[in-house]
Formats: sequence, C-alpha cells, structure tokens
Amino acid sequence: MQITGRITILVLCLTFLPTKFSNAEEKFWSLKNDKVNVRYGHGKGHAIKYVYRKINLPVKQIDKKDNWRRIVDLKNNSGWIHDSQLKKSNSIIILIDKILFKKPSHLSKPIVRLQKGRLLIIKNCEDNWCKITDNNYSGWIKAENIWGSIK
Repeated sequence: MQITGRITILVLCLTFLPTKFSNAEEKFWSLKNDKVNVRYGHGKGHAIKYVYRKINLPVKQIDKKDNWRRIVDLKNNSGWIHDSQLKKSNSIIILIDKILFKKPSHLSKPIVRLQKGRLLIIKNCEDNWCKITDNNYSGWIKAENIWGSIK
C-alpha cells in the first residue's frame, strides 16, 4: 500500500516538473532594429555571439530570463537578445516559392512569383491568407510553409 502511494506521488512530481522549469512559451518576435547583438548568455556581461543586420527578421523565443529572450532563427542559430530589441511579430519568411495574388484567392490575378527565403511584412491576415508588402510588391499569399507567426 505504501509503495503505491509513493509511486503516485513520484508520477505526479514528474508530471509537473517540466512546466516548473520552463520560463517561456514559444513565441515569434521580429527584430526592431537593423543591428541587434546576440549574446551567449542573458546579460550585457556575456560576450556577443553574432550580430543580426536585418530589421524585421522573425525569430522564435524559446526561453526567457528577466528582460532577456533566448531566440532561435530559421537557420537554427540561437542566443540571447534583450527584449528592447524585439517587437511584436510582423514578418515572415517563406519556406517555398509562392505566388503573390491581388486578392486572397487562388483564382485572383497573380502579381509575381516570390522566391523561397524572402522576408515579407504582414499587414493583416484573414482565413489563412495574409496581405503582405515588401520593397516592390503588395498582395496576398497563402499562410502556409512560412517561418514566423501570423497571429
């Protein structure tokens, strides 16, 4: 009888253990500036690992400590960024070639073919279609096979 009770307590402890140590939900952000330092650890005392030089680049938060966010990018590079360098996600990178349409429908007029890896700024999304812009074009793409969040 006592062994069964101990096993039950052990199972309950192991069930809740992972959530206790998880400090952050996975969430997408965009880089606020065109120069953002990524550090080995959470704090200015840690060395700079590399520097992003792409404003609006989408990154995924995988951990957080105080005002620091541990992020990972599309190429699986990771490190720590101060939250002052991040903004609510407003961009995506397309993972396959896509057609940009005039309206949110495959039956709409195609505008241009966008190549895989292109960074796009989201204006708004509806019914799994997103209105996007970049330097040259504005239109709608299907919101699938992308890196980033449309929420």
